[in-house]
Amino acid sequence: MSPTEGVLKKRLAADLDEAFPTMLEEMQGLVFNGARRWLPSQQDAEDVTQEVFVRAYRALADYRPERIAELRLKPWLFTITINLCRNHARTRGRRPSQVPLDGYHDPAGPGSVESDAVTAVAIDEWRDRLARLPTPQRDAIVLRHVIGLSYAEVGEVLDRPAGTVKSDVSRGLTRLRTMLATEETT
Repeated sequence: MSPTEGVLKKRLAADLDEAFPTMLEEMQGLVFNGARRWLPSQQDAEDVTQEVFVRAYRALADYRPERIAELRLKPWLFTITINLCRNHARTRGRRPSQVPLDGYHDPAGPGSVESDAVTAVAIDEWRDRLARLPTPQRDAIVLRHVIGLSYAEVGEVLDRPAGTVKSDVSRGLTRLRTMLATEETT
């Protein structure tokens, strides 16, 4: 646990309404990045991120201060995140897919059109590679290497032993390297 996490938990336990915006500010980028790796669109990731913090606030409002003090915030938030992403994926499978408008460009986006396009293609390629991994490997890699959780924290989020998580990360990275090598030779 980082020193700032300890201070944040004390503040949340003492006054949730005053401290929650600080937690939101510190954690929303990580939660969004994780959701974005599990979900196909930015809008879906934004929706899930918002729902994560709504649920977190409601849960914290019901917790006793002692329970808040015992929480490991990142694993707890990512348990909520991964469950909402899975639920979203199940629900999405039952809805008709949306089709993007041809030629649409967000003028508010940063950078030039060319650099935005190159970045978007690279992100989409990595998202596609991650999507081809078995779910345990994909989840472990995103939590470990995208979000930066420790193996113990990843194990806590996924409810798996740290040794199994290490194996999933290792096997998943090997598969990603193989995919990349295959793409480069074709």
